Amino acid sequence: MQLQLSSTDIIVILCSIIILIVLLILIVIYGVFIKKKSELLLIHQQKEAIFEQELARSQVELQNQTLKYIGQELHDDLGQKLSVARLMTSKLKHADPADLRIVEEINLILGESLQDIRNISKSFITPAADVGDFVESLEKEVFRIKRLSLLEVDYRINRHHLPINADHGLILFRIIQECITNVIKHSRSKSIQIIVEDRPKQTKFVISDKGIGFKTARNFEGIGLKNMINRAKIINAEFKISSEENQGTAVTIIYKKL
Repeated sequence: MQLQLSSTDIIVILCSIIILIVLLILIVIYGVFIKKKSELLLIHQQKEAIFEQELARSQVELQNQTLKYIGQELHDDLGQKLSVARLMTSKLKHADPADLRIVEEINLILGESLQDIRNISKSFITPAADVGDFVESLEKEVFRIKRLSLLEVDYRINRHHLPINADHGLILFRIIQECITNVIKHSRSKSIQIIVEDRPKQTKFVISDKGIGFKTARNFEGIGLKNMINRAKIINAEFKISSEENQGTAVTIIYKKL
């Protein structure tokens, strides 16, 4: 006995099959969506963890650099000034009471020393790369290079307040500081140029020298370029370097505003 289906039954069956297929497709799509969402969330968490690790590392490096800088200042600058002042005070025993030049010199040296102590104390009190002080921190670095006669500095900036995320600012400052250190240690250049150009959607930094340069394709480990490139990626900044032997090196950092 054959079962005969009416046209209505056939339509109902076909609709049921179509609905079932659609439900299965929706379930598959939902499953893929949940999987992709989980993967993206995991990637985001991993990026956040890497950023936090790099931020903590940059903070420790900056603290160590600050302590090293303070130690050098205390030993090389303040130590020498106070030693001279001590020698001059011993001369007062044999000086003519009418000769006030030695006293004036001592007062001048002690005044400079007190100002140096205030500057060093400020390094402890003020975070070195707070976003509000980013340019100030950079200019302190420039001033330090000039004062210690490490290099001739050509520093140019078109805006003295840069809208940079505070945490990004710390990492960015460490990249620039490391570029400057590389020029001082490795380039054999007598000068450095630091250009900061703020634009509506990005801020561009160029650090260049006229030193010995190097072949860009060689191993970068010696001067920490890979480290700087990785740090730039973490804050979504572009890091470019161009160099020719005996022609100098130029580093370009483009920080994209969010």
